[in-house]
Amino acid sequence: MRVVSSESPVRPRALRRLAIPVVVVAVLATTACSVPVSVPAPESAADPACSTVMLALPQEIDSLGKRVTTSQSTGAWGDPAAVVLSCGTPERGPSSDPCTTVDGVDWTAKENEDGGSWTLTAYGRVPRIEVTIDTSKVSSAAVAAALSPAVSLSPASKHCSAPAAG
Repeated sequence: MRVVSSESPVRPRALRRLAIPVVVVAVLATTACSVPVSVPAPESAADPACSTVMLALPQEIDSLGKRVTTSQSTGAWGDPAAVVLSCGTPERGPSSDPCTTVDGVDWTAKENEDGGSWTLTAYGRVPRIEVTIDTSKVSSAAVAAALSPAVSLSPASKHCSAPAAG
């Protein structure tokens, strides 16, 4: 009669083989619940400077978690997305939008026609970076502060000018 110990080397090996698929399934299950945010591809999304910015983006903005997007050089935070970033958007003409500097990055701000969102633009950055914000979910100040370290990796070609003293 052969006695098999409960500490047989076969058992831990079998458990290790089982543990790997369980971990993979758990990871897939958590990522499968979140549908990617549909964001149109920016005109200059392939600009190498966008890659540098994208790799430095924060995983969270004011407690809003980062989401997967459908296009290169884009980012989104919140579910539903309350912050959407696009790097490589087309250059626009002169603007009278107010400009504020946050951590070395000049940001212009414009209220969108829908009245419930604003667009921040990293002024004078090449490539151009725009961020649309649902201001009922997060403040523009929190977004600019969270994104400025990553955006500062994009070269500045110009800066906001201060209004003339009256």
